[in-house]
Amino acid sequence: MTYQEFKEAVIRYAVENGIADYELYYEGGWSDSVEIYKEEVKGYTTEENMGVCFRCIIGGKAGYASTENLTEEEARSLVSRALENAGSIESEEECFIHKKGDSYAVCEKNDSPRPSGAELVETALALQKELYRADRRVVDGTQAYIVYGSQKYALCNSNGLDLEDEFSMANSYGMAIVEDNGEMYDGFKVKDGRTIQELDLKEIAGEAVEEAVSTIGAGSIPSGKYTVVFSNKAMATLLATYSSVFSAEQAQKGMSLLKDKEGEKIAADIVTITDDPRYKDSMVKRTFDGEGVAAYAKNVVENGVLATLLHNLKTAAKAGVKSTGNASKASYSSVVGVSPFTFYLHPSQGEGSALEDIFRAAGEGLYITDLEGLHAGANPVSGDFSLSSKGFLITEGKKGAPVKNITVSGSFFELLKKVEIIGNDLELLRGKFGSPAILVRDMAVAGKDI
Repeated sequence: MTYQEFKEAVIRYAVENGIADYELYYEGGWSDSVEIYKEEVKGYTTEENMGVCFRCIIGGKAGYASTENLTEEEARSLVSRALENAGSIESEEECFIHKKGDSYAVCEKNDSPRPSGAELVETALALQKELYRADRRVVDGTQAYIVYGSQKYALCNSNGLDLEDEFSMANSYGMAIVEDNGEMYDGFKVKDGRTIQELDLKEIAGEAVEEAVSTIGAGSIPSGKYTVVFSNKAMATLLATYSSVFSAEQAQKGMSLLKDKEGEKIAADIVTITDDPRYKDSMVKRTFDGEGVAAYAKNVVENGVLATLLHNLKTAAKAGVKSTGNASKASYSSVVGVSPFTFYLHPSQGEGSALEDIFRAAGEGLYITDLEGLHAGANPVSGDFSLSSKGFLITEGKKGAPVKNITVSGSFFELLKKVEIIGNDLELLRGKFGSPAILVRDMAVAGKDI
Protein backbone atom coordinates (compact mmCIF):
# COMPACT_ATOMS: atom_id res chain seq x y z
CA MET A 1 0.00 0.00 0.00
CA THR A 2 1.03 3.59 -0.45
CA TYR A 3 1.19 5.85 2.59
CA GLN A 4 -1.99 7.59 1.44
CA GLU A 5 -3.87 4.28 1.22
CA PHE A 6 -2.51 3.13 4.58
CA LYS A 7 -3.51 6.45 6.17
CA GLU A 8 -7.07 6.06 4.93
CA ALA A 9 -7.22 2.51 6.31
CA VAL A 10 -5.92 3.60 9.73
CA ILE A 11 -8.47 6.41 9.93
CA ARG A 12 -11.24 3.98 8.97
CA TYR A 13 -10.29 1.51 11.72
CA ALA A 14 -9.89 4.32 14.26
CA VAL A 15 -13.45 5.49 13.54
CA GLU A 16 -14.77 1.92 13.68
CA ASN A 17 -13.22 1.56 17.15
CA GLY A 18 -14.81 4.78 18.36
CA ILE A 19 -11.50 6.60 18.81
CA ALA A 20 -12.20 10.32 18.86
CA ASP A 21 -8.64 11.60 19.41
CA TYR A 22 -5.83 10.17 17.31
CA GLU A 23 -2.76 11.05 15.28
CA LEU A 24 -0.76 9.29 12.57
CA TYR A 25 2.89 10.31 12.13
CA TYR A 26 5.03 9.24 9.16
CA GLU A 27 8.75 9.40 8.34
CA GLY A 28 10.26 8.04 5.16
CA GLY A 29 13.21 8.61 2.91
CA TRP A 30 16.25 7.27 1.12
CA SER A 31 19.94 8.04 0.68
CA ASP A 32 22.71 7.01 -1.73
CA SER A 33 26.30 7.30 -0.54
CA VAL A 34 29.75 6.76 -2.04
CA GLU A 35 33.02 6.38 -0.14
CA ILE A 36 36.38 6.71 -1.92
CA TYR A 37 39.72 5.38 -0.67
CA LYS A 38 42.87 6.11 -2.69
CA GLU A 39 41.24 6.50 -6.11
CA GLU A 40 38.79 3.64 -5.94
CA VAL A 41 35.23 3.16 -4.71
CA LYS A 42 35.48 1.66 -1.23
CA GLY A 43 31.75 1.53 -0.66
CA TYR A 44 28.44 2.32 -2.34
CA THR A 45 25.35 2.17 -0.17
CA THR A 46 21.66 2.73 -0.80
CA GLU A 47 19.45 2.97 2.27
CA GLU A 48 15.72 3.39 2.68
CA ASN A 49 13.81 4.18 5.85
CA MET A 50 10.09 4.34 6.49
CA GLY A 51 7.77 3.98 9.43
CA VAL A 52 4.54 5.22 10.96
CA CYS A 53 3.37 5.77 14.52
CA PHE A 54 -0.28 5.83 15.56
CA ARG A 55 -1.14 7.64 18.78
CA CYS A 56 -4.57 7.75 20.38
CA ILE A 57 -5.96 9.23 23.60
CA ILE A 58 -8.45 7.12 25.52
CA GLY A 59 -9.73 8.33 28.89
CA GLY A 60 -6.91 10.83 29.07
CA LYS A 61 -4.24 8.14 28.46
CA ALA A 62 -2.06 8.10 25.33
CA GLY A 63 -1.41 4.80 23.57
CA TYR A 64 1.29 4.33 20.94
CA ALA A 65 1.92 1.70 18.26
CA SER A 66 4.30 1.79 15.30
CA THR A 67 5.10 -0.23 12.20
CA GLU A 68 7.13 -0.33 9.01
CA ASN A 69 4.66 -2.62 7.26
CA LEU A 70 2.02 -0.72 5.29
CA THR A 71 -0.71 -3.30 4.71
CA GLU A 72 -4.45 -3.43 5.37
CA GLU A 73 -3.97 -6.06 8.07
CA GLU A 74 -1.25 -3.99 9.75
CA ALA A 75 -3.44 -0.87 9.72
CA ARG A 76 -6.05 -2.78 11.74
CA SER A 77 -3.38 -4.20 14.08
CA LEU A 78 -1.78 -0.76 14.59
CA VAL A 79 -5.03 0.73 15.87
CA SER A 80 -5.71 -2.30 18.07
CA ARG A 81 -2.22 -2.25 19.63
CA ALA A 82 -2.42 1.48 20.39
CA LEU A 83 -5.81 0.97 22.09
CA GLU A 84 -4.38 -1.83 24.20
CA ASN A 85 -1.34 0.26 25.06
CA ALA A 86 -3.50 3.18 26.21
CA GLY A 87 -5.35 0.87 28.58
CA SER A 88 -2.13 -0.13 30.33
CA ILE A 89 -0.76 3.38 30.87
CA GLU A 90 -0.60 4.52 34.49
CA SER A 91 0.81 8.02 33.97
CA GLU A 92 -1.42 10.92 35.00
CA GLU A 93 0.24 13.43 32.63
CA GLU A 94 -2.13 15.31 30.33
CA CYS A 95 -1.97 14.35 26.64
CA PHE A 96 -2.79 16.45 23.59
CA ILE A 97 -3.78 16.13 19.94
CA HIS A 98 -3.15 19.46 18.21
CA LYS A 99 -6.13 21.38 16.86
CA LYS A 100 -6.50 23.17 13.54
CA GLY A 101 -6.04 26.91 13.28
CA ASP A 102 -2.29 27.45 12.81
CA SER A 103 -0.95 29.26 9.77
CA TYR A 104 1.71 27.14 8.08
CA ALA A 105 4.55 28.41 5.94
CA VAL A 106 5.21 26.97 2.50
CA CYS A 107 8.74 25.73 1.81
CA GLU A 108 10.18 25.80 -1.68
CA LYS A 109 10.44 22.21 -2.86
CA ASN A 110 13.71 20.90 -4.26
CA ASP A 111 12.70 19.33 -7.57
CA SER A 112 16.23 18.34 -8.54
CA PRO A 113 16.34 14.82 -10.01
CA ARG A 114 17.91 11.98 -8.04
CA PRO A 115 21.52 11.66 -9.27
CA SER A 116 22.51 8.38 -10.84
CA GLY A 117 25.03 6.08 -9.22
CA ALA A 118 27.53 6.99 -11.92
CA GLU A 119 27.11 10.71 -11.16
CA LEU A 120 27.67 10.15 -7.43
CA VAL A 121 30.78 8.05 -8.05
CA GLU A 122 32.16 10.61 -10.51
CA THR A 123 31.64 13.43 -8.00
CA ALA A 124 33.23 11.50 -5.13
CA LEU A 125 36.24 10.54 -7.27
CA ALA A 126 36.62 14.18 -8.33
CA LEU A 127 36.64 15.29 -4.67
CA GLN A 128 39.28 12.67 -3.84
CA LYS A 129 41.48 13.90 -6.71
CA GLU A 130 41.13 17.47 -5.45
CA LEU A 131 42.24 16.37 -1.98
CA TYR A 132 45.42 14.79 -3.36
CA ARG A 133 46.01 17.71 -5.69
CA ALA A 134 45.76 20.33 -2.92
CA ASP A 135 49.17 19.51 -1.35
CA ARG A 136 52.03 17.14 -2.18
CA ARG A 137 52.07 15.93 1.43
CA VAL A 138 48.58 14.39 1.21
CA VAL A 139 48.92 10.62 1.69
CA ASP A 140 46.82 7.47 1.65
CA GLY A 141 44.21 7.41 4.37
CA THR A 142 42.65 10.47 2.78
CA GLN A 143 39.00 9.83 1.95
CA ALA A 144 36.07 11.44 0.19
CA TYR A 145 32.36 10.86 0.77
CA ILE A 146 29.34 12.04 -1.21
CA VAL A 147 25.76 11.46 -0.05
CA TYR A 148 22.47 12.43 -1.66
CA GLY A 149 19.16 11.77 -0.01
CA SER A 150 15.54 12.74 0.48
CA GLN A 151 13.29 12.73 3.54
CA LYS A 152 9.56 13.17 4.05
CA TYR A 153 7.56 13.89 7.22
CA ALA A 154 3.77 13.70 7.38
CA LEU A 155 1.17 14.04 10.10
CA CYS A 156 -2.60 13.76 10.14
CA ASN A 157 -4.99 13.70 13.08
CA SER A 158 -8.61 13.55 14.16
CA ASN A 159 -8.79 17.35 14.32
CA GLY A 160 -8.39 17.68 10.56
CA LEU A 161 -4.67 18.31 10.25
CA ASP A 162 -3.05 16.76 7.16
CA LEU A 163 0.52 18.02 6.79
CA GLU A 164 3.60 17.09 4.77
CA ASP A 165 7.21 18.34 4.59
CA GLU A 166 9.73 16.97 2.11
CA PHE A 167 13.31 17.91 1.25
CA SER A 168 16.36 16.51 -0.51
CA MET A 169 20.00 17.47 -0.25
CA ALA A 170 23.59 16.58 -1.07
CA ASN A 171 26.29 16.22 1.54
CA SER A 172 30.05 16.04 1.05
CA TYR A 173 32.83 15.10 3.44
CA GLY A 174 36.50 15.47 2.67
CA MET A 175 39.05 14.03 5.14
CA ALA A 176 42.68 14.82 4.39
CA ILE A 177 45.72 13.07 5.88
CA VAL A 178 49.08 14.80 5.41
CA GLU A 179 52.53 13.55 6.37
CA ASP A 180 55.43 15.74 7.47
CA ASN A 181 58.69 14.37 8.83
CA GLY A 182 57.07 11.07 9.69
CA GLU A 183 54.16 12.66 11.58
CA MET A 184 50.53 12.43 10.42
CA TYR A 185 48.03 15.30 10.59
CA ASP A 186 44.35 15.32 9.66
CA GLY A 187 41.76 17.85 8.62
CA PHE A 188 38.23 17.66 7.33
CA LYS A 189 35.49 19.71 5.74
CA VAL A 190 31.75 19.02 5.55
CA LYS A 191 29.54 20.90 3.10
CA ASP A 192 25.86 20.63 2.15
CA GLY A 193 24.10 21.62 -1.05
CA ARG A 194 20.75 21.28 -2.79
CA THR A 195 22.43 19.26 -5.56
CA ILE A 196 25.80 17.57 -6.05
CA GLN A 197 26.50 20.13 -8.77
CA GLU A 198 26.36 22.92 -6.17
CA LEU A 199 29.26 21.43 -4.21
CA ASP A 200 32.53 23.31 -4.78
CA LEU A 201 34.87 20.33 -4.67
CA LYS A 202 38.06 22.35 -4.97
CA GLU A 203 37.05 24.58 -2.05
CA ILE A 204 36.00 21.61 0.10
CA ALA A 205 39.30 19.82 -0.54
CA GLY A 206 41.35 22.98 -0.05
CA GLU A 207 39.82 23.69 3.36
CA ALA A 208 40.24 20.09 4.54
CA VAL A 209 43.90 20.00 3.51
CA GLU A 210 44.59 23.47 4.91
CA GLU A 211 43.20 22.39 8.28
CA ALA A 212 45.57 19.43 8.32
CA VAL A 213 48.64 21.36 7.11
CA SER A 214 48.08 24.23 9.54
CA THR A 215 48.57 21.94 12.53
CA ILE A 216 52.06 20.79 11.51
CA GLY A 217 54.54 21.45 14.29
CA ALA A 218 51.89 22.02 16.96
CA GLY A 219 52.98 21.94 20.59
CA SER A 220 51.50 22.66 24.00
CA ILE A 221 51.59 25.89 26.04
CA PRO A 222 51.89 26.71 29.76
CA SER A 223 48.75 26.43 31.88
CA GLY A 224 47.05 29.67 32.82
CA LYS A 225 44.25 32.14 32.13
CA TYR A 226 43.98 33.16 28.49
CA THR A 227 41.96 35.41 26.24
CA VAL A 228 40.30 32.86 24.00
CA VAL A 229 38.77 33.25 20.57
CA PHE A 230 36.52 30.28 19.86
CA SER A 231 36.23 29.61 16.13
CA ASN A 232 32.78 29.41 14.55
CA LYS A 233 33.12 25.61 14.46
CA ALA A 234 34.23 25.36 18.11
CA MET A 235 31.47 27.65 19.39
CA ALA A 236 28.84 25.86 17.29
CA THR A 237 30.06 22.61 18.89
CA LEU A 238 29.49 24.08 22.36
CA LEU A 239 26.06 25.38 21.38
CA ALA A 240 25.09 21.95 20.07
CA THR A 241 26.36 20.26 23.23
CA TYR A 242 24.40 22.57 25.53
CA SER A 243 21.28 23.06 23.38
CA SER A 244 19.29 20.82 25.73
CA VAL A 245 19.50 23.45 28.50
CA PHE A 246 17.05 25.54 26.45
CA SER A 247 14.46 22.72 26.45
CA ALA A 248 11.44 23.24 28.70
CA GLU A 249 11.23 19.46 29.02
CA GLN A 250 14.71 19.31 30.55
CA ALA A 251 13.98 22.33 32.74
CA GLN A 252 10.76 20.79 34.08
CA LYS A 253 12.70 17.63 34.93
CA GLY A 254 15.20 19.72 36.91
CA MET A 255 17.97 19.07 34.37
CA SER A 256 18.55 22.66 33.25
CA LEU A 257 19.73 25.63 35.27
CA LEU A 258 17.52 27.83 33.08
CA LYS A 259 14.36 26.66 34.83
CA ASP A 260 12.12 29.66 35.64
CA LYS A 261 14.71 32.07 34.16
CA GLU A 262 12.54 33.48 31.35
CA GLY A 263 12.85 37.26 31.28
CA GLU A 264 16.17 37.18 33.14
CA LYS A 265 19.61 38.17 31.92
CA ILE A 266 21.63 35.03 31.14
CA ALA A 267 24.18 36.30 28.61
CA ALA A 268 26.04 39.37 27.44
CA ASP A 269 24.00 42.13 25.80
CA ILE A 270 25.38 41.27 22.35
CA VAL A 271 24.20 37.64 22.52
CA THR A 272 21.07 36.68 20.59
CA ILE A 273 20.31 33.01 19.91
CA THR A 274 17.61 32.07 17.41
CA ASP A 275 15.83 28.85 16.53
CA ASP A 276 14.67 28.99 12.91
CA PRO A 277 13.02 26.01 11.13
CA ARG A 278 13.53 27.68 7.74
CA TYR A 279 16.94 29.31 8.13
CA LYS A 280 18.10 30.51 4.72
CA ASP A 281 21.34 28.48 4.64
CA SER A 282 19.88 25.27 6.01
CA MET A 283 19.07 22.46 3.60
CA VAL A 284 16.46 21.10 6.03
CA LYS A 285 13.45 23.38 6.23
CA ARG A 286 10.31 22.47 8.19
CA THR A 287 6.80 23.93 8.44
CA PHE A 288 5.46 21.88 11.37
CA ASP A 289 6.84 20.06 14.41
CA GLY A 290 6.38 16.52 15.69
CA GLU A 291 2.84 17.27 16.93
CA GLY A 292 1.66 19.27 13.93
CA VAL A 293 2.17 22.70 15.54
CA ALA A 294 3.28 25.36 13.05
CA ALA A 295 7.06 25.80 13.24
CA TYR A 296 8.32 29.37 13.29
CA ALA A 297 11.49 31.41 13.96
CA LYS A 298 11.93 32.74 17.48
CA ASN A 299 14.67 34.36 19.53
CA VAL A 300 15.37 32.09 22.49
CA VAL A 301 17.92 34.54 23.89
CA GLU A 302 17.48 38.18 22.85
CA ASN A 303 20.10 40.78 23.71
CA GLY A 304 21.26 38.59 26.58
CA VAL A 305 17.77 37.93 28.01
CA LEU A 306 16.19 34.47 28.02
CA ALA A 307 13.08 35.15 25.95
CA THR A 308 11.67 31.63 26.00
CA LEU A 309 12.47 28.00 26.51
CA LEU A 310 11.56 25.57 23.72
CA HIS A 311 8.19 23.85 24.21
CA ASN A 312 5.99 21.09 22.91
CA LEU A 313 2.27 20.91 23.78
CA LYS A 314 2.79 19.06 27.06
CA THR A 315 5.54 21.32 28.44
CA ALA A 316 3.67 24.42 27.29
CA ALA A 317 0.53 23.33 29.16
CA LYS A 318 2.56 22.77 32.32
CA ALA A 319 4.10 26.23 32.01
CA GLY A 320 0.84 27.95 31.06
CA VAL A 321 2.18 29.17 27.71
CA LYS A 322 1.77 28.30 24.03
CA SER A 323 3.92 25.69 22.35
CA THR A 324 6.90 27.15 20.50
CA GLY A 325 6.48 24.46 17.83
CA ASN A 326 9.50 22.42 18.95
CA ALA A 327 7.98 18.99 19.52
CA SER A 328 10.37 16.38 18.17
CA LYS A 329 10.67 12.65 17.66
CA ALA A 330 14.06 10.93 17.57
CA SER A 331 12.48 8.45 15.14
CA TYR A 332 9.00 7.73 13.85
CA SER A 333 8.38 5.31 16.75
CA SER A 334 9.69 7.57 19.53
CA VAL A 335 7.63 9.43 22.10
CA VAL A 336 7.42 13.19 21.68
CA GLY A 337 10.26 15.27 23.10
CA VAL A 338 11.65 18.78 22.54
CA SER A 339 14.50 19.95 20.31
CA PRO A 340 15.49 22.94 18.17
CA PHE A 341 15.45 23.11 14.37
CA THR A 342 18.32 25.35 13.17
CA PHE A 343 19.78 26.85 16.33
CA TYR A 344 22.36 29.61 15.99
CA LEU A 345 24.11 32.52 17.65
CA HIS A 346 23.54 35.72 15.69
CA PRO A 347 26.60 37.09 13.88
CA SER A 348 27.68 40.70 14.25
CA GLN A 349 26.82 43.10 11.44
CA GLY A 350 29.08 45.91 12.59
CA GLU A 351 32.67 46.91 11.95
CA GLY A 352 35.49 45.06 13.65
CA SER A 353 33.75 41.68 13.43
CA ALA A 354 36.02 39.98 10.87
CA LEU A 355 38.19 37.24 12.33
CA GLU A 356 41.34 39.31 11.81
CA ASP A 357 39.74 42.18 13.75
CA ILE A 358 38.94 39.82 16.64
CA PHE A 359 42.56 38.63 16.72
CA ARG A 360 43.69 42.26 16.94
CA ALA A 361 41.27 42.89 19.80
CA ALA A 362 42.60 39.83 21.61
CA GLY A 363 46.20 40.94 21.29
CA GLU A 364 47.67 37.86 22.94
CA GLY A 365 45.76 34.65 23.56
CA LEU A 366 44.44 31.45 22.01
CA TYR A 367 42.37 30.69 18.94
CA ILE A 368 40.51 27.42 19.68
CA THR A 369 39.48 25.63 16.48
CA ASP A 370 38.57 22.15 17.71
CA LEU A 371 36.99 20.68 20.87
CA GLU A 372 37.09 16.97 21.72
CA GLY A 373 35.80 14.69 24.48
CA LEU A 374 32.38 16.30 24.58
CA HIS A 375 30.54 13.20 25.86
CA ALA A 376 32.75 12.87 28.91
CA GLY A 377 33.98 16.42 29.39
CA ALA A 378 30.77 18.46 29.09
CA ASN A 379 27.88 18.40 31.60
CA PRO A 380 24.68 19.96 30.21
CA VAL A 381 23.03 19.91 33.65
CA SER A 382 25.70 21.92 35.50
CA GLY A 383 27.02 23.71 32.41
CA ASP A 384 30.61 22.82 33.29
CA PHE A 385 33.09 21.65 30.66
CA SER A 386 36.70 20.52 30.51
CA LEU A 387 37.58 19.70 26.92
CA SER A 388 40.66 18.60 25.05
CA SER A 389 41.36 21.29 22.47
CA LYS A 390 43.63 22.41 19.70
CA GLY A 391 44.11 25.62 17.81
CA PHE A 392 46.63 28.43 17.49
CA LEU A 393 48.36 31.06 19.55
CA ILE A 394 47.32 34.65 18.98
CA THR A 395 50.50 36.71 18.97
CA GLU A 396 50.60 40.49 18.58
CA GLY A 397 47.05 40.43 17.27
CA LYS A 398 47.65 37.78 14.61
CA LYS A 399 47.09 34.06 14.24
CA GLY A 400 50.32 32.38 15.30
CA ALA A 401 51.82 28.95 15.92
CA PRO A 402 49.62 25.83 16.12
CA VAL A 403 48.79 24.43 19.58
CA LYS A 404 47.69 20.97 20.73
CA ASN A 405 47.53 18.88 23.91
CA ILE A 406 45.65 21.54 25.87
CA THR A 407 42.41 21.48 27.87
CA VAL A 408 40.04 24.44 28.08
CA SER A 409 37.69 24.56 31.08
CA GLY A 410 34.80 26.69 32.21
CA SER A 411 31.03 27.02 32.42
CA PHE A 412 28.80 27.39 29.38
CA PHE A 413 26.52 29.74 31.32
CA GLU A 414 29.43 31.94 32.43
CA LEU A 415 30.88 31.88 28.92
CA LEU A 416 27.64 33.35 27.52
CA LYS A 417 27.88 36.20 30.04
CA LYS A 418 31.54 36.92 29.22
CA VAL A 419 31.24 37.20 25.43
CA GLU A 420 32.93 40.50 24.45
CA ILE A 421 33.04 40.28 20.65
CA ILE A 422 31.02 38.27 18.12
CA GLY A 423 32.29 37.71 14.60
CA ASN A 424 30.51 37.81 11.27
CA ASP A 425 31.53 34.33 10.07
CA LEU A 426 28.44 32.30 10.97
CA GLU A 427 28.66 28.70 9.76
CA LEU A 428 26.32 25.77 10.44
CA LEU A 429 27.59 22.59 12.08
CA ARG A 430 25.85 19.42 10.83
CA GLY A 431 23.34 21.74 9.17
CA LYS A 432 21.63 22.38 12.51
CA PHE A 433 23.78 24.37 14.96
CA GLY A 434 25.62 27.55 14.04
CA SER A 435 27.77 30.29 15.45
CA PRO A 436 30.30 32.90 14.41
CA ALA A 437 33.63 33.21 16.23
CA ILE A 438 33.49 34.79 19.69
CA LEU A 439 36.03 36.36 22.07
CA VAL A 440 36.02 35.55 25.81
CA ARG A 441 38.68 36.59 28.34
CA ASP A 442 40.12 34.80 31.37
CA MET A 443 39.46 31.24 30.27
CA ALA A 444 41.25 28.50 32.21
CA VAL A 445 43.58 26.51 29.96
CA ALA A 446 45.66 23.52 31.10
CA GLY A 447 48.78 22.79 29.09
CA LYS A 448 52.31 21.70 29.82
CA ASP A 449 53.98 22.15 33.19
CA ILE A 450 56.55 24.93 33.31
